[in-house]
Amino acid sequence: MNSAACYFVNGMESETSVIARGLRRRDPDLLDRLIEQYQHRLLRYLIHLTGNRELAEDIFQETWIRVLERGAQYDAKYEFSTWLFSIARNLTIDHQRRKKPASLEGLLDEEENVSLDPADTRPSAFEVAVQHQQAEQITAALSGIPAEYREAVVLRFQEGLALDEIARITSAPLGTVKSRLYRGLGALMPHLKGVQG
Repeated sequence: MNSAACYFVNGMESETSVIARGLRRRDPDLLDRLIEQYQHRLLRYLIHLTGNRELAEDIFQETWIRVLERGAQYDAKYEFSTWLFSIARNLTIDHQRRKKPASLEGLLDEEENVSLDPADTRPSAFEVAVQHQQAEQITAALSGIPAEYREAVVLRFQEGLALDEIARITSAPLGTVKSRLYRGLGALMPHLKGVQG
């Protein structure tokens, strides 16, 4: 079991090293592969972070431009997704600062309902309708909690990131991330009583 764990770690290091070398060379094939691999997760994260699909799409584009421009700064010790989400988060914060002085809590001032796209697996029409309704309810519930809690919940449960990765992305101590998750889930529960899944 220990040798399997070593193999897995070495495999991860190898993949991140390949990404780091490709980014330093500005390899267009690598960039295409990374965009294809992370586009849906990144856009979903930005939609939740900004509360505005159009703005999220703009920041999405800026994020990939920044990846191309600053690829040499990627540290292969960390997952690429952690670095990518950190760039996207920082660009969002920079945009909010230019727009008006606001904290992360003010990122979802608009009362827009952003619906999530149903899964690509194409179940029955009824299942698609139910999934869409549940996604709308979850999105509405997420928009009703403070932004720092929402961000932690989205990164943990939608993006599947580990707590230490969330801490690196948000530049918050691990204890703060845990607290935000706990409080975020507590704030969501009353809104999700009727949501099944």
